[in-house]
Amino acid sequence: MKFATYKNDSGQFIGIVNAEVTHVLPLREAYEKMGGKSAIPSDMADAISLGDQFYLEAKKTVQWVSENNMDSEVFIPIDSVVLLAPIPRPSKNIFCVGKNYAEHAIEMGSKDDIPEHVMVFTKAPTTVIAHDQNIYEHKELTEQLDYEGELAVVIGKKGKEIKREEALDYVFGYTIINDVTARDLQAKHKQFFIGKSLDTTCPMGPWIVHKSAISNPNNLDIKTTVNGEMRQDSNTENFIFPVEEVIAVLSQGMTLEPGDIIATGTPAGVGKGFKPPRFLKAGDTIEITVEGIGTLRNRVKK
Repeated sequence: MKFATYKNDSGQFIGIVNAEVTHVLPLREAYEKMGGKSAIPSDMADAISLGDQFYLEAKKTVQWVSENNMDSEVFIPIDSVVLLAPIPRPSKNIFCVGKNYAEHAIEMGSKDDIPEHVMVFTKAPTTVIAHDQNIYEHKELTEQLDYEGELAVVIGKKGKEIKREEALDYVFGYTIINDVTARDLQAKHKQFFIGKSLDTTCPMGPWIVHKSAISNPNNLDIKTTVNGEMRQDSNTENFIFPVEEVIAVLSQGMTLEPGDIIATGTPAGVGKGFKPPRFLKAGDTIEITVEGIGTLRNRVKK
């Protein structure tokens, strides 16, 4: 099930995107038609905080619509709404795993740069934009704007000191993130935060796919193209630290909460890894496709 946040003239809502990605089911409206008794929030993070109840009520609603042949009555064309980031304004920084593919660690330095422990940095919530929104070039600040296609994990329930074997129980679903990075700022400031946190440098979406549709997040094809040219082509089976380990490590001494977002790292093929480097420029279109989720597309704008 694909959970999307969208807006139209009536406001902001949560919708279910159909399999063909042609229509959206306005979840609250359909739920009320079904006679549902609970409230369906308009905010995705609030909905996720309801726990399994939200997913089960959403599933029941979709089944009711199908069984009563109401698709044409309640579904609306996806091109009649504006998709927002699934969680348009996260309540916390986005957790990001660095150098989680060996080949990426090597392209950024050498085999000595392959980490022995999970490496984590964060991006500010103000970086988040939606599918098809523009990434600012930030030409006045950086000459080395780079892309990083990543699988992202959305936490579904509160947890601390989570055991690795139980980690996926704490997941709500999965989405896609482009961890856009100003490499020169990263080098200048000797840390990641500023170079990772310029406005518009965290495209996210187009939706969240519920974990029930992803049997193994550690075995998904992931590809990134720039202007149609393949730049990254890998599979999450190449993670150094699988999703379960990342969640377990993050939760040691720190509480994870519903709506927290974890970007799991990028494969080899980033712009800086080419010789000479191939950084982004105004007019470039980046598309990141993750198996079982979809494609996140954004364009760089002056």
